[in-house]
Amino acid sequence: MVMAKRVYEAWKGSNKFILGGRLVFGPDARSLLVTLLLIIVPVIIFCAFVARHLRHEFSPVNSGYAILVVAIVFTIYVLVLLFHTSARDPGIIPRNSHPPEEEFRYDSSVSNEIGGRQTPSLQFPRTKEVIVNGLPVRVKYCETCMLYRPPRCSHCSICNNCVERFDHHCPWVGQCIGLRNYRYFFLFVSSSTLLCIYVFALSALYIKVLMGDNKSTVWKAMKESPASVILMAYCFISLWFVGGLTGFHLYLIGTNQTTYENFRYRADNRINVYNRGCLNNFLEVFCTKVKPSRNNFRAFVQEEVQKPLPLPSPREAEPDDMAGDPRSKVEDDLEIGEDLLKISQRRNFEEIDEDIRSRGSNGPPHNTSEVDSVLGADHRAPTIRSETRHSSWERRGSWEIAQEVLANANNVTESRSYVTPKDARQ
Repeated sequence: MVMAKRVYEAWKGSNKFILGGRLVFGPDARSLLVTLLLIIVPVIIFCAFVARHLRHEFSPVNSGYAILVVAIVFTIYVLVLLFHTSARDPGIIPRNSHPPEEEFRYDSSVSNEIGGRQTPSLQFPRTKEVIVNGLPVRVKYCETCMLYRPPRCSHCSICNNCVERFDHHCPWVGQCIGLRNYRYFFLFVSSSTLLCIYVFALSALYIKVLMGDNKSTVWKAMKESPASVILMAYCFISLWFVGGLTGFHLYLIGTNQTTYENFRYRADNRINVYNRGCLNNFLEVFCTKVKPSRNNFRAFVQEEVQKPLPLPSPREAEPDDMAGDPRSKVEDDLEIGEDLLKISQRRNFEEIDEDIRSRGSNGPPHNTSEVDSVLGADHRAPTIRSETRHSSWERRGSWEIAQEVLANANNVTESRSYVTPKDARQ
């Protein structure tokens, strides 16, 4: 049975998909709602309590409306950049279904295993070197994705994916930052910085306007517009985060580094083989075409679903009696031996004669001492029979029977053939 699924339905990473795999988010996509609130709520307060009152403060044909329009349009632009950063493939490398076979190596020496068997030891290199800009770079093998990571690629433990040009995982956007969304991430951070500066500056301007109209002090103007004070404090704190982040990533772009490489290679004093000069580094980030995604999340994949095999019934598991099965032969002999034990316990010798005749015994007469020697240990024969049956059921497919059981079974069968009614009466 073959079930057709789409790639995003069978995806082994921790990503969350929306609209049938068209939008891909990280596992912490809920934090994106917090980021939206931190952007939208202050802008709404600004438009309602600050920009609305500044509409008529500029004389040429109510040009103060531009303040309101710019705030709304710029906020929409920031939200679009946030959407492009969070809802697209950051550069995920598809996983392999098995390790790369061309990398397997077998050692010429052999290793001894239990039982004296010798097999060649399998060696799989965990790192290998590739040449980047004329210098060797060591790449590692990813156990989860079963591939050698390309240069500047790393495995994100949160999204559980290998991402090209991995920068970091940003919880504020709920997505990894990699090759395909780094440009949008930087534009989002820098645009948020400019929006904070815009709101802070116009809120301070409104305080100044109130001071000029009422000819009051700063404190009276601040009491008249507490919303402006709140916005100024909020934007000042936000600038320490988004503004500092913008400056840090300007440095990373100018030196062609990622956040991951900066924190890791700085301690190792490694040479940055990707630095092509400040101008070329900026052109690489902002002026190169974004590579298409390696994953088609809406494509169909075929998954083989194996049906559980029906368990064979006891009668089906037993081989044919006509095939000369030794196990069935032993079990028949043991059943006869059990019948003889029951016969030996009867006190009526006439019943013994009837039972033996019903079994069709026509063997020659012998002494009953032989029967007593076999049937005297009546407490052991049933135990042997039950253990034999139990072991034969547990070891299906193996017809090896203990020699003691076969010997006891043969003794019981031979004793049965020698018993006659005449000897029993004696």
